[in-house]
Amino acid sequence: MKHMEEVSKLFHGSGAEHQKLVSKSHVDITAAHEEHPWEMVMDKKHFKLWRRPIEGTHLYQYRVFGTYTDVTPRQFFNVQLDTEYRKKWDSLVIKLDVIERDLTTGSEVVHWVTHFPYPMYSRDYVYVRRYDVDQENNLMVLVSRAVEHPGIPEDPEFVRVRTYESQMVIRPHKTFDENGFDYLLTYSDNPQTVFPRYCVSWMVSSGMPDFLEKLHTAALKAKRMEIEVQDYISAKPIDNGNSGEGKASMPSTEHKNDNTHSPAQLEYA
Repeated sequence: MKHMEEVSKLFHGSGAEHQKLVSKSHVDITAAHEEHPWEMVMDKKHFKLWRRPIEGTHLYQYRVFGTYTDVTPRQFFNVQLDTEYRKKWDSLVIKLDVIERDLTTGSEVVHWVTHFPYPMYSRDYVYVRRYDVDQENNLMVLVSRAVEHPGIPEDPEFVRVRTYESQMVIRPHKTFDENGFDYLLTYSDNPQTVFPRYCVSWMVSSGMPDFLEKLHTAALKAKRMEIEVQDYISAKPIDNGNSGEGKASMPSTEHKNDNTHSPAQLEYA
């Protein structure tokens, strides 16, 4: 897996070497924007935040590099995937449900509704997410992007975000079950707001540290067994070659026809 090897090299760089590497694309999805340099906007004890403009838009793409030493990579990974747990630790969540799951690939379609700062309307996202654990390169990867889904029509109460991409890569310092890891988060979306670029940038730059701290605290609580979190690594689906039985719709009282779209819409391109 050439892409995984490139990501692994990125993480193994340190100091000045990492500063050079972080400005280069490690994922194909961001290659088109490489003509713009990364600008550091925040340098905290546990993480650094960069941004760069997205060509032809008023938006930025963001990248976060961080380190934690008091929680395991497995818990940090699982907490991000466990939608039921997030409803408890993220007070901004209005709704967060897995609408459909491909049992063969593990891809999931998620509907997420979240509060935005006053006076803006709440936003809703429909996105497909897929995750993988690369034992050979000692990496964990979670990717998400916005999709259309016939079972989730737009709600006039919310603003639908149609452009959204996120890639999280986690590299354990030792193993998946020992404390300590680095992570690299690359993120962009179009929140459909009329506010100027600097306002949106301020919201992301101020909201990102708060979200990461809540995520870290939630992972610590899960580690201390204060709450049970699903282990997505052990539950990773295995391709049994029977693609005809590899898709399942999640039960919902609001969306009774969630299983009406083709398997291709669950694929992460």
